[in-house]
Amino acid sequence: MAEKTEQENAYKLAALDQDFILSDSMRGARFMMEYAKAEQRLRAQKILSTIVVFGSARIREDGDEWQAKTYVAAREFGRIASQRGGALAATDGWRSNVIVTGGGPGVMEAANRGAQEAGAVTIGLNIALPHEQAPNPYITPDLCLQFHYFAMRKMHFAMRARGLVIFPGGFGTMDEFFELLTLNQTGKAPKLPVVLYDSAFWNKIVNFEALADAGMIARSDLDRFAMADDPEQAWALLVEHGLSTNEHAENGADIAVLSGWDASDVY
Repeated sequence: MAEKTEQENAYKLAALDQDFILSDSMRGARFMMEYAKAEQRLRAQKILSTIVVFGSARIREDGDEWQAKTYVAAREFGRIASQRGGALAATDGWRSNVIVTGGGPGVMEAANRGAQEAGAVTIGLNIALPHEQAPNPYITPDLCLQFHYFAMRKMHFAMRARGLVIFPGGFGTMDEFFELLTLNQTGKAPKLPVVLYDSAFWNKIVNFEALADAGMIARSDLDRFAMADDPEQAWALLVEHGLSTNEHAENGADIAVLSGWDASDVY
């Protein structure tokens, strides 16, 4: 019986053999499929560009005063950006500056919620983790995606990003923030406006001036981001630092070209 099962497995079409697809030797193919599935979904929904919102999953609407205030601010920013950035009114069939988050609770939920309340589509790029994680209920169903590989998830965050707003957060938030900042610094991705929300938090948590004083970054690198303390200011800084609210796309346009990436930009 075992021999027959092994023979049946061997005879299966490769595309229908889950054991084969999930094997170690096919990791590269799975990585490619994670890129392709998300890309297909985003193109089908005509997502030309995004505003990426990062922040802690631990922030709660019903938490302490600071947490509640942060949640409200992320929610309000999601609404403002969606109303003014192009997520509501598709241009040439494409939507621009669509709010995208990591898809979880906390700040991510708040930003998706604000976008949904504005009547816009909104994206959640979830990640499969050892502990239970469910996508928040405010993500547009067709744009609620799940990744196994952090690297591929990060690539999809980066490819369409036209602006980045980072609310208070921990390891995950800082990882994503510094990843995109490094891509920008090294020229591996186009320059984009970056706003750190809650200056008191970020000035306490990261001593950016000390990095420049020690020569670990150029002093001009401090100009790669700005700080805001209310949602209106965050939006104004994005626009002031180059966020376009009037993007256009040709039918079948190459997203990589539109975003400023080219074929040699291997993430």
